[in-house]
Amino acid sequence: MTENNEKPKVNLADAIRKKLEQKKQQSSAKPGSTFQAGSAKPLKSQNNKKPNNQRRRTGGS
Repeated sequence: MTENNEKPKVNLADAIRKKLEQKKQQSSAKPGSTFQAGSAKPLKSQNNKKPNNQRRRTGGS
């Protein structure tokens, strides 16, 4: 309990603001950061998908 008495109490809103500021600084410090920094692989169009021809192959109703 003595460790807790040394730290001043911080309300939740201030803690969240401080965390967001840290995240903003880290993301702006990264070189080559794009709009979606978390996206590692490029997005693909759904036009590349091939249709499922199972009904035609098996003669389904």
